[in-house]
Amino acid sequence: MKKNSQPAAGLALVRGELLNPNCPSRELLKRITSRWTMLVMLALRENTLRFSEIRRAIGGISERMLAQTLRYMEEDGLLIRKAYEVVPPHVEYRLTPLGREASKHVLALTDWLESHFPLIEQQRSDRQNAG
Repeated sequence: MKKNSQPAAGLALVRGELLNPNCPSRELLKRITSRWTMLVMLALRENTLRFSEIRRAIGGISERMLAQTLRYMEEDGLLIRKAYEVVPPHVEYRLTPLGREASKHVLALTDWLESHFPLIEQQRSDRQNAG
């Protein structure tokens, strides 16, 4: 957060205060860095998708957890939910400009994870063999 910016609740935020347990940005940090939020951001990075398409794209997530994740992302301004008045119901999700900006950072982290995965696996193996 930028120095002296004001959140909706009226609490003054100071950049770099995330280490403070009382920092109001911690809840947002928790929500944005959750596994499911990050995977949804990656799935929606280039596409507008329906609920079932998101679920198939990321795999391993329950309907309930995906619904909760999408709801939080919408509350946080990271995605837009568009419902069409048709039968059967048709709902699409896409990232907002804020969500697309956040997804760039998620993509950078996933690139780092994938490129360093072999090294991390080797470190784990070395520790297990040494212990």
